[in-house]
Amino acid sequence: MKQETELGQQAGQNIMMTARNVSVFYGGKMAVNDVSIDISKDDVTAFIGPSGCGKSTFLRSFNRMNDTIPNARVEGRIELDGEDIYASGMDVVQLRARVGMVFQKPNPFPKSIYENVAYGPRIHGLAAGKTALDEIVQRSLRRAGLWEEVKDRLTDSGTALSGGQQQRLCIARAIAVDPEVILMDEPASALDPIATAKIEELIHELRGRYAIVIVTHNMQQAARVSQRTAFFHLGNLVEYGDTSQIFTNPRETRTKDYITGRYG
Repeated sequence: MKQETELGQQAGQNIMMTARNVSVFYGGKMAVNDVSIDISKDDVTAFIGPSGCGKSTFLRSFNRMNDTIPNARVEGRIELDGEDIYASGMDVVQLRARVGMVFQKPNPFPKSIYENVAYGPRIHGLAAGKTALDEIVQRSLRRAGLWEEVKDRLTDSGTALSGGQQQRLCIARAIAVDPEVILMDEPASALDPIATAKIEELIHELRGRYAIVIVTHNMQQAARVSQRTAFFHLGNLVEYGDTSQIFTNPRETRTKDYITGRYG
């Protein structure tokens, strides 16, 4: 009942994705238990909780990345723009273009900077000719805050960039196919503080253009970048609400104990 009340508070917002009664299993082990949540385009949503609490598993269910894991099974319903993403007719390649993903460790393709960004628009037929493709590459790199740093070396390998630049290249690659949602699984955990600050600044700038969901083990980061926060514990969604309320006046004792460092 409480979850439904919290979900109802987002009514009227620009809801991009909804999850209802979602459970995820690895073989016989339940990793996520009966979670319902709405993801709004107007907010950055953070998933927090101790290691192994199910937050990354739940995140991956939003673009069916769990399909790649043997014995993984998802129950419940997840919709993107009202469309069931687990329906038998869903084109998973198309889904992953609409719901982009940025991983914990930067994973640029072993191709040039230009080709990293151009790859998606090219295979999805989003550019009519070289000029249009050039424009998409430049726009995506600008939005990812990387254009000024790489505009004179677009033919260099993406893997030659620094870690923080590689991660912004991966974000540029994700947004080049014009997604509706961007999932970020601890996108700054492998980066130094300066690169982390740039990623956080970028998340702030992209808010409203895409629905953004970030998994982070860094509570200060969640407080800085998000407007909505979901706290997970042992596979359960314990509490979900406005970030300021979750961090300053949580309703659940478990949330308070985690945020004040009593466990985690």
